[in-house]
Amino acid sequence: MPELPEVEDARRRAERALAGRRLLRVAAAPDPLVYEGVTPRGFARALTGRRVVAVRRRGKHLWMELDRRPWPLFHFGMTGSFEIYEDPRERPRFWKVELVAEGGVRLAMPDGRRLGRVRLQEDPESSSPIKDLGFDALLALPRADALAAVLSRRRAPIKAVLLDQSVFAGVGNWIADEVLFQARIRPDRGASALSTAEVARLRARLRAILTRAVAVHADSDRFPRSWLFHRRWDRAEGTRTRAGEKIIRETIGGRTAAWVPSRQR
Repeated sequence: MPELPEVEDARRRAERALAGRRLLRVAAAPDPLVYEGVTPRGFARALTGRRVVAVRRRGKHLWMELDRRPWPLFHFGMTGSFEIYEDPRERPRFWKVELVAEGGVRLAMPDGRRLGRVRLQEDPESSSPIKDLGFDALLALPRADALAAVLSRRRAPIKAVLLDQSVFAGVGNWIADEVLFQARIRPDRGASALSTAEVARLRARLRAILTRAVAVHADSDRFPRSWLFHRRWDRAEGTRTRAGEKIIRETIGGRTAAWVPSRQR
């Protein structure tokens, strides 16, 4: 599933490719499952001829600001992405929308599993699902004292709170595991039980992990080799970290957590 780093990288690429350009043609696949609240034909008609001003993101949702409303809103689901190209023969399989801009630039959103969503809204930031999200974990992370106040009101396990998009918008499963591993915090600890020092450590590691992942364009091969990420996917019995620490897996808050008891307290 595309996580915040992948979505932020898609936003940056889309903005570089389209900002300031007019959309000359818009093709929308006839897929009523992916298009929500608008028909594919209505979506294409609303965007054609509009100029892209900027591309914004909150959590895992993207939207384009155009020179006239309404604006398109995208969520990649499990397998969605943005593909940018110029040769029409490069249009990806399973495409759901293709934007053709001035200068021959093309952007398509493929989604093979059809779990993504394409919407059209007058004001995405004041409408669901954007308005229901918490702070963006990359762009609007609260100060440590403010974050501690938020967590003090949450009795759920910290792993579940990290995955709650109404609190930490954009944090996905592997990011939550990585943050807790590096912050040395057990995933089953109650969020309200964390000390001020632990919250500050969690905040620092979350910011560092997201910043690093975005800086390398979400290319996991370029993540530091010390990260849990490189070993957490191995489900073989006895899997260990690079430092030789045993990794265990448990279901916490309805999601699988990979963590290291010898490190995380």
